[in-house]
Amino acid sequence: MSTSPVTPKPLPGKGNPPHSSDPFLEPRRETCPWCGSARLRTRLRAKDPLRHRPGAFVVDRCRDCAHTFQNPRLTAEGLAFYHRDFYERHLEEFTARVLSARAVSRRHRAAAYKLSALAEAESWLDVGTGHAGFPEAAKEFFPYTSFDGLDPTARVQQAQLEERVEEAHRGYLTTPGTTARLRARYDVVSMFRHLEHTPDPRAELRAALAVLRPGGHLVVEVADPRCAFATLLGRRWLPYGQPRHLHLVPLANLRAELVSLGCTILVTDRRAAHIPYDLSGAVALASARNAVLRFLAAPVLAAASAVEHLLAPLLRHTSFSNAYRIVARKPVR
Repeated sequence: MSTSPVTPKPLPGKGNPPHSSDPFLEPRRETCPWCGSARLRTRLRAKDPLRHRPGAFVVDRCRDCAHTFQNPRLTAEGLAFYHRDFYERHLEEFTARVLSARAVSRRHRAAAYKLSALAEAESWLDVGTGHAGFPEAAKEFFPYTSFDGLDPTARVQQAQLEERVEEAHRGYLTTPGTTARLRARYDVVSMFRHLEHTPDPRAELRAALAVLRPGGHLVVEVADPRCAFATLLGRRWLPYGQPRHLHLVPLANLRAELVSLGCTILVTDRRAAHIPYDLSGAVALASARNAVLRFLAAPVLAAASAVEHLLAPLLRHTSFSNAYRIVARKPVR
C-alpha cells in the first residue's frame, strides 16, 4: 500500500535541529501557548511509532501552568499528513494491541450511561468522532436524539454511510465555515480525546460553545498531563501520543477557561475517564518498531494489561488516573 504522495523531510530531534524551512513544522516556540510563560521544560523526545518519518518530536511543559504541548508544532500540512486514512488504519492496528474493539465499545457505552443523567437532547454533535463508536453506543440511552459527527478524517463519512451518524462533517470546528454553518444547532457537543489533536484548544472550545444552543451542554474528556504515569513512564506514556497530540491541557486550566467563557461546571470526573492502558501501552510502544520484539513482548503485554485492569478500580481514585471529564453548561444568554 502506498503511504503518501508527500515526500517528508526530517523532523527535529537529536541530530535534526529545528528549522523553519520544514513544511511539516512551525518554528519552535519560546513561550507557553496557554499562559505565555517563558519557563519551559522539555519533557520528552519521541519518534513516530509507525516509522513514517525519521527524527523525533519534542514535547515541552510549562513550569508555571503545566500546559504540555508539541514544540515545534506540526503545520496544517503536517497534520493533514498524519490524518490521512492510511496512517489512521495503521494507527488503529497499533492501538488494537492495547485496547480491543470490545474494550473500546464498553468504554463508549459506560460514558453514554454516565451522561444519560443529562436531559434528553434533540441534537448531539460528537467532535473527533472517528468511526462514531460513541454515537452508536449512546443511541441505547438517547433513543430520540439525532447524532451528527465531525472528524478530520474520512472515517466520519464512512460512519454516515453505515448510519452511525445522521450528518457527517469533515475537519475541525475551527475549519473555515464550519462554525457558521452549525451555529446554535446542538443541545450537546461532546469531545472525547479530541482536544489533544487540535492546533488551538481555546479556539476549538469557543467554536464548540458557538454551535451549542443557549443552555446546552459541552462534554470534554482529555488525557491528563499531570497523571503520575506520565512521570513514571516518560516518553512511553501512550497519551503523549506523538506525533498527533499537539496539546495536553491540565484540569485546572480547562476549568478556568470554561468558566472564563461563562460556562457553569456541572461535573468534574477523573474516575470514569481513566482508561487502563498505561502499562500495556508502554510495552507496545517499546516493541512497536521491531517485529521480533513485538512477538517476544506479547506475553508481557498480556500480563501488563491484566495487572492494570486489576488495579484500575483503585488507580481511578489516585493521581494515577490518566484522564478527566468535564460537563459544562453554556449560559442561557
